[in-house]
Amino acid sequence: MKLRAQRLDVIAGNIANAATPGFKARDLDADGALMRLQAARSSGFGAVMADQLSGDIKYRAALVPSLDGNTVEMATEQAVFAENAVKYRASLGFLTSRIQTIMSALKGGE
Repeated sequence: MKLRAQRLDVIAGNIANAATPGFKARDLDADGALMRLQAARSSGFGAVMADQLSGDIKYRAALVPSLDGNTVEMATEQAVFAENAVKYRASLGFLTSRIQTIMSALKGGE
């Protein structure tokens, strides 16, 4: 959840700086970071935290270069933002369902 939220922040920053000359669009590879986190936990490195994976922010190459050096492309940013928002909501829904199941089990299945 934290990685998805961080990615939303990075993409929102890109959108906010769409008209800033020389601004370079950035992105966080949340899917890759989640896979590395799961691999680290399954190999016995359970102490690896999402905070340690937040350094995966990279610059995004522009499909169409602009004259002022800005690499933000609004259509790309909006599509990536929407995709990440859907994944965030799905994760939130899964987590909520999981918590409700645990709460129900603790209450004796009421």
